[in-house]
Amino acid sequence: MLRAIKDYLRRRELARLGITVQVALPTFTSGDRSGVWTVWPDPLNQDSIVYSFGVGDNLAWELALVNRFGLNVHAFDPTPASVAWVAEQTLPARLHFHAVGLADHDGMMRFAPRRPESQFNYRPLTTASVPASATVEAPVSRLTTLLHRVGRERIDVIKMDIEGGEYLALADMLKSGILPRQVLVEFHHHFADVGIDATVSAVSALKTAGYQIFHISARGLEMSFVHAG
Repeated sequence: MLRAIKDYLRRRELARLGITVQVALPTFTSGDRSGVWTVWPDPLNQDSIVYSFGVGDNLAWELALVNRFGLNVHAFDPTPASVAWVAEQTLPARLHFHAVGLADHDGMMRFAPRRPESQFNYRPLTTASVPASATVEAPVSRLTTLLHRVGRERIDVIKMDIEGGEYLALADMLKSGILPRQVLVEFHHHFADVGIDATVSAVSALKTAGYQIFHISARGLEMSFVHAG
């Protein structure tokens, strides 16, 4: 009950700030646990390319897209626990895993667990108060770098669930002129060190670049955008 109230208040705050669904499209929702995402299915087919950032120990959404549309998914996660977990899975030929994260630079980044007990939920390190022994260092790359590395000229759907790293990654994506047809993002304005202004700014930048919102989750955190071009 308390969670439902929090979700309602979060969505109401978004609406007050002008963040609402702008265009009605057919949708396909799939996934499991906190990894549930909504796409516009009509343009998706076996030639489509999906980039999914943030795996943890949950590939349900990626597998659902492969099974439903026969498309190619490139999944990315640099954290050691996720890399080890994926190595134990049997993946279909069209699901490709890359042990690298998304950022606004190429190099290494330190990550810290969201909670002390977290094994898979890591976020970019933003505070020196986290003991060094609790952090991990992992490789990250800009989206433009990954496009060249993977050898794909376009992205039909991009999903970002990167625990607060989405703000810099989105800004770098737009600055680079990369405009995937669909952009799915979990925003983390509920983090105390992030706040709603960061999400308002990111959504505004996406709208300026030609994107419209076609879905907002019940939690008011996950949003799906389509490019109007």
